[in-house]
Amino acid sequence: MTEPLVTDPAPSDAAPVAFGRLRRGLILATTVLGSSLAFIDGSVVNVALADMQRDLGATVGDLQWIANSYMLTLAALLLLGGAFGDRIGRRRIFILGLVIFAVTSIACAMAENAPVLIVARAFQGVGAALLVPNSLAILSASYPRDKRGRAIGAWSAFAAVTSAGGPVLGGWLVDSFGWASVFWINPPICALALVLALVSVEENRNPQARGDPDWLGGLLVMAGLGLVSYALIQAGEATFDSRIGIAAGLLGILALVLFVRVESRCAMPLMPLHLFADREFAAANVLTLLLYGALGAAVFLFPFGLIRLYGYTATQSGAAFLPFALVLFLLARWGGTLIDRYGARLPLVGGTLITAVGLGMLAIPTTGTPYWSTFLPGVIVLGIGMAVSIPPLTTGVMNAVDDRHAGIASAVNNAASRVAFLIAVAAIGPLLLIAFNWLQAPLMAEIEMPEPVREAIRRDPGSLASLTAPEGSGAAGPLIVSAARHALIDAFRIAIVGLAILATVSGLVAAVMYPKRPRRKG
Repeated sequence: MTEPLVTDPAPSDAAPVAFGRLRRGLILATTVLGSSLAFIDGSVVNVALADMQRDLGATVGDLQWIANSYMLTLAALLLLGGAFGDRIGRRRIFILGLVIFAVTSIACAMAENAPVLIVARAFQGVGAALLVPNSLAILSASYPRDKRGRAIGAWSAFAAVTSAGGPVLGGWLVDSFGWASVFWINPPICALALVLALVSVEENRNPQARGDPDWLGGLLVMAGLGLVSYALIQAGEATFDSRIGIAAGLLGILALVLFVRVESRCAMPLMPLHLFADREFAAANVLTLLLYGALGAAVFLFPFGLIRLYGYTATQSGAAFLPFALVLFLLARWGGTLIDRYGARLPLVGGTLITAVGLGMLAIPTTGTPYWSTFLPGVIVLGIGMAVSIPPLTTGVMNAVDDRHAGIASAVNNAASRVAFLIAVAAIGPLLLIAFNWLQAPLMAEIEMPEPVREAIRRDPGSLASLTAPEGSGAAGPLIVSAARHALIDAFRIAIVGLAILATVSGLVAAVMYPKRPRRKG
C-alpha cells in the first residue's frame, strides 16, 4: 500500500492482509458517504421547489437562488477545500466538512423564509466544498496506484447512483413528509460518516504546503463564477436588462482573468498553474469541462422535456433516469480497471463517443410513444458511455500528479466538473429560448389570430414556452399552443443534439491531448 506522505499515526506494515482490506473498505464507505451528501443535495432540492414556493412564499427568482447558491459556493470553494486539506490534513478538513454540512442542513430544514434558506444553502455548499476534494484525496492516499482505478471506479459508481437517485428519493420524501425532510435526512448520514472517518481514516497531508491560504484567489473565482452565472441565468428571463447582464458577465470574466493572474504570482496558489504543464492533467480537466457540461445540461433538460413535452409526472421523470445510474453502478468498477490495463486515452475516447451517441438518441423520440422503446435505449447507452469515461478520467487526474498534490488535484478536477455543470445549466436556458423563438415564428405566422395577440407574441415570444395561449386568443388559442409545443419539442431536440456534439468534441480532445503512454507519478 502506498503510505501517506505524512501520517499520524503510521500504519503497521505487519498488519494482516484481511485487516488492510477491511480498513480500505471502511475508507471507501466513508468517502462515498461524504461525497454522496454533496452530490445528492445538488439535485434533490429541485423536486422540492414547488412546495418551498408554496410554504415560504418564494418568488421564481428566490427558487433559482435556492438551487444555485449551493452550486455556486460548492464550485467556487472546491479549490480552497482541496488546499486546506493539503495544508491542515485531509481527514481533519473532511470531518469539518461533515460538521458544517450537518449544521447547515438543520438550518435549511428550519428556515422560515426564502432569504434564510438561500443563505443556509450557500453555507451548505461550503461544507460540500470541503467534503468532495478531500474524500477523493483520502481514497487516493489509501490505495496503491495499481488498485486505485478500481477503488475510484467504485467511488464514481456510488456517487452516480446517489446523484441520479436523489430526485426519486426527494420526491418520495417531499410527498410523504414535506420539503424540510430532504434536509433532515442529512445529519444522521453525516454522523455515520463521522464515526467511520474517526475509526478508519488516518491523517495525511502535503508537508510542502505551507503559508496562508490564497484568500484573494478564492474571492476572485467566487465573484467570477457568480457574476457569469447571474448574467446567463438572467438572460433567460423576460425582465432581463441587457446592460446589467452584459456588465455582470464582463465583470465576471475580468474576475476570472485576474484569478489566473493572481495564481501565476502567488507563492502558495489556490490552483497551482504548474500542474497544467502536465499534458495528461491539462487534458483531463479540459475534457471534464466539456463532458460534464454536456452531461449536466442533459440531466437538467431531460426531466423538463419529459414533464413539459411528453406528459410524464415528476416521479416518473425522476425514475426515467434511474437506468442510467444502475448501468453506471454496475459498470463503473469495471471501467476503473480499464486505465490500469490500457491507460486513459483509449477508454476516454471510446467512452465519450458512446456518451455522444446516447445523448443523440435522446433527441429521437416523439410524443405518444412508450418510454421503454424510446428514451430507455438512449439512457442505457449514455450510462455505458459515462461508466467507461468517468473512472479513467478521475483516476488519470490523480495519477498525473505527485501524491503530495492529491488534494488540490482532486479539487481542481471536481471544480471543473461543478463549474461545467453550473455554466451549462445557466447557459442552456437562453439557448433553448433562442431556438424556440426561431422555430415558433414561422408557425405563428400561419395562424390567424387577433392583432393584439400577435403583437403580444412579438413582444415576448418566450412566454409561449409555458404552452399557454395569450389572453384574448379565442379560437386561435389551441392552434397557438399546438404550434408552440411543436416548436418547443424541436428546440429540445436541437439542444440535445448540441450536447451530443459537445460530448463528441470532448472525445476529440481526449484523442488529441492525451498521451498514448501516460507517465506514472511517484
